[in-house]
Amino acid sequence: MRQKERLLLVLAALAVIGALCVPAIPQDPAYHGFADGNARFGIPNFWNVMSNLPFLLIGLAGVLEVCRGRPAILAEFRIAYLIFFAGVALVAPGSAYYHLNPNNATLVWDRLPMTVAFMALFAIVVAEYLSVPLGRRLLWPLLAIGIVSVFYWDFTETRGRGDLRLYGLVQFLPMALIPLILLLFRSRFGGTAYLWAVFGAYAAAKAAELLDEPIFRMFHPLSGHALKHLLAALGVSIFLAAIRRRSTVSPSPVCHHEKETP
Repeated sequence: MRQKERLLLVLAALAVIGALCVPAIPQDPAYHGFADGNARFGIPNFWNVMSNLPFLLIGLAGVLEVCRGRPAILAEFRIAYLIFFAGVALVAPGSAYYHLNPNNATLVWDRLPMTVAFMALFAIVVAEYLSVPLGRRLLWPLLAIGIVSVFYWDFTETRGRGDLRLYGLVQFLPMALIPLILLLFRSRFGGTAYLWAVFGAYAAAKAAELLDEPIFRMFHPLSGHALKHLLAALGVSIFLAAIRRRSTVSPSPVCHHEKETP
């Protein structure tokens, strides 16, 4: 194992240890109090619900592209791209369901497809930049950990001792490791600007979420949370556009300890 891979493992291990060292983190009830609670056409929280539509459109477009074999992807890892785009498409009904009646019980169905998409995307980045076999080995465990993190949080909330630590790791650790992977490794596909743009859209979405009320006051009827949905969907659309246009420039990445087939 090379020093670069060791660095990623050490950072991941430190993040896990750090999460275990802090007390359990319950879901803040104030999380469900969004700046825009206005109903329109009989739909509660109208814009927070309807702003999820781009996820459905872009996710389905991605699934169709991968099924048709058109985009530049790792053909031997096609399942991960399908899971990613399917997860994105399912964010739309999951998040819409949550925003119709925001509470912890409905939040499960908002977070579940997001987690699936996060984990699939991380496995894709690992496969494209480090090793396809490694990405394959990680995909199903990552998906399982992501799903378990959501149901574990829900279980602890129903027992009155909510714990978001595992879910927090699942959501934020890949987003911390992906930029390092982009800096330290080279992809078999041309250019990394699109992934930096995806990462930027994600960061902007999180910022919009935190600025929900100020954005709503300034740009009514657009709230920060609705803008978060649009920016996150923009990030997925950038990824879809990239895999439609990019080209293969080098052999599939192989970790130092793996031997390439002659």
